[in-house]
Amino acid sequence: MKKLAMSLALATMIAPTLSHAQVDIDMGRLTCADYLAMSPEGEKVFSAWMSGWFNQKKGYTTVDLEAYARNVASVKKWCAANLKDSVMGGLQAATGGAN
Repeated sequence: MKKLAMSLALATMIAPTLSHAQVDIDMGRLTCADYLAMSPEGEKVFSAWMSGWFNQKKGYTTVDLEAYARNVASVKKWCAANLKDSVMGGLQAATGGAN
């Protein structure tokens, strides 16, 4: 009986941590359809990550929030017409590549 009680106590302590498991996203394979289907919070995180990554690749060190908002809207518009294309590929084509 003690083993059962101990097991249940341990399971109760571990269970909440399992629900917050990390999610890995392969940014290069994410399609526009995937992007547009994201939750609002997921979309914000993804857009911010992509913006930061491309700005770093281009050597930009400042943040223009108005330009960021315009760029996100532009990407969404492009993605709506190119659902099967990868977001990364579209951004690289639009920016002349981020090598």
